[in-house]
Amino acid sequence: MSATAPYAGPSPIRRPVAAALLAALVSLVFGLLLAGAGPASAHAALTGSDPQDGAVVDTAPKEVTLSFSEAIAVGDDSIRVLDPSGKRADTEAEPRDLSEGGTVRYGVALHSGLPDGTYTVAWQAISADSHPISGAFTFSIGAPSETTVALSSQEAGGGPVGVVYDIARYAAYGGFVLLVGGSAFVLICWRGGASALPMQRLVVRGWLTLTAATLVMLLLRNPYTGSGKFADAFDLAGLQSVLDTKPGAALVSRLLLLGAAALFIAVLFGTYARREDEQERKDLTFGLAVGGGVVAAGIAATWAMSEHASTGIQASIAMPVDVAHLLAVAAWLGGLASLLVALYRTPDIGSAAVRRFSAVAFSSVVVLAATGIYQSWRQVGSWSALTGTRYGQLLIIKVALIGVLLAVAWFSRRWTGRLTDTAVAPSEGKKKAAEENTAPDEASDDVAPERAAQLARQRAVLTATKKKRIRDADPERSGLRRSVLAEAAVAVVLLAVTTMLTSTEPGRTEEEAAGGATAASAPAAGGPVNLSMPFDTGGQNGKGTVRIDLDPGRTGSNDLHVWIDGSDGEPMDVPELKLALTLESKDIGPLPVVPNRLAEGHWTASGVQIPMAGDWKIDVTVRTSDIDQVTIDKNAKIG
Repeated sequence: MSATAPYAGPSPIRRPVAAALLAALVSLVFGLLLAGAGPASAHAALTGSDPQDGAVVDTAPKEVTLSFSEAIAVGDDSIRVLDPSGKRADTEAEPRDLSEGGTVRYGVALHSGLPDGTYTVAWQAISADSHPISGAFTFSIGAPSETTVALSSQEAGGGPVGVVYDIARYAAYGGFVLLVGGSAFVLICWRGGASALPMQRLVVRGWLTLTAATLVMLLLRNPYTGSGKFADAFDLAGLQSVLDTKPGAALVSRLLLLGAAALFIAVLFGTYARREDEQERKDLTFGLAVGGGVVAAGIAATWAMSEHASTGIQASIAMPVDVAHLLAVAAWLGGLASLLVALYRTPDIGSAAVRRFSAVAFSSVVVLAATGIYQSWRQVGSWSALTGTRYGQLLIIKVALIGVLLAVAWFSRRWTGRLTDTAVAPSEGKKKAAEENTAPDEASDDVAPERAAQLARQRAVLTATKKKRIRDADPERSGLRRSVLAEAAVAVVLLAVTTMLTSTEPGRTEEEAAGGATAASAPAAGGPVNLSMPFDTGGQNGKGTVRIDLDPGRTGSNDLHVWIDGSDGEPMDVPELKLALTLESKDIGPLPVVPNRLAEGHWTASGVQIPMAGDWKIDVTVRTSDIDQVTIDKNAKIG
């Protein structure tokens, strides 16, 4: 509507229609998201294994190891190795943590004397940002064979339990926005809203939604990350194991903070709403703002401490930034929902409250921009990840939606600038005064007390109806209602996309994991690595040559042989020999290797682990006397 457009009458959108439109939009958006999202992607990913997927080994390995891109939590059955008949080939012990440096690796020991055939490795774990991950691969001993192993096609976090858990996660964010944003709207923008029943219902429903969703997530956490069966929700042992994890502790902390939030709501809509003394109300406003802010920040921190912000680079900075981001989202979108309810359901909100919310919304957008830029850099990291990963694509959609929301908000701001508080018409005021003046006489002379109370209620309803009709006739207020309704519609979609981002693997780690997995599974192009490196320790008989063989020269386990020849070409014994491997491009290493002396001038080490392919720097330290020592290095392409 332009500034000069004629007023065509009251807005055709009424409360039931607006509520129905929003309800239908919410159902449609969440239905489409849940139908198309599938199981939540996770932060950690498998980057390599030994034996590798599809490998054929001559002899049975002593153990199977798996490497991951990020830290994970494992249990007794997180890694299972099954023989061709489906029986356990591993010792069924808890996986051993073999992590070192920047490499996350776990291994399980195998039984001795395993027969030839194809073996299946099935794994399931929980990444550091709380999401379950799983997968399977095969390797063969001697030669491939038929296998009767049948694994579930359901991914970790999928199935009906996963769907319900995802619904609860979406509902939790929605409840948080209504609880925090609605409370902030009342305290900052419209203190009179504390006495308005629609505002009370909005905030209380936000609290109930967040509490119920948190309870559902806590109960379903065990089957969500494990069996996928609803019956296991009430397994006390499983619940205890959940409480020992970071996500479980975060959910319990959220429930405790929601108890404090219930007390806050009781004071806000009870004691605070009844305060008439301006100074007392001002003092109570300050106390509620401080206490409510602490509780709101604490609830927001339960997400920051258990999801993407708590893992990866700069976690100590990312968590408080994430808290600020969530609070800004709640203040903006929750306040927007509160304004929509106030405009459609209450006749008393004035222009000053709307203008105050406009200032709050602007401040929230500034905070969102600052924190969003940092989060985008941290979680995406490159232009290729922005356009080539699901996280990056969702982030682009989110930014576009924010742009649309800001454009609609600009129209709302225009309506706000033209908004005035319409006074009751003089004739209506005189009529109302006349009715009020005659009411006591009627009540005292001719009307029973019950009838008087009924007449009083009817007059109150008539007064409110007239007041609303007069305000509905205000074209500026009608235009504001329409633009705020459009903002709320876009905000629903924006909140859903934001929630999806929390359960999607960040673009940075997805690219790193994909690169690591590709490199880790690539066969050695040149076979065994052979290096020759001259050295000179500076002392007597300190010159010679180091020859290195690394076989098979690929990711996983390798055999290392080192020969040292003197300047005369004969085998040369030295008091000490050490090696270290470093993959500088991935900040891995140095990984120390201390070979054992096998014969004069010959050292060897078995089981040398190369976690991923790349251009590795091999440092060799040779000591020829008590004081003469030198370290030489050479790069070698491995894998």
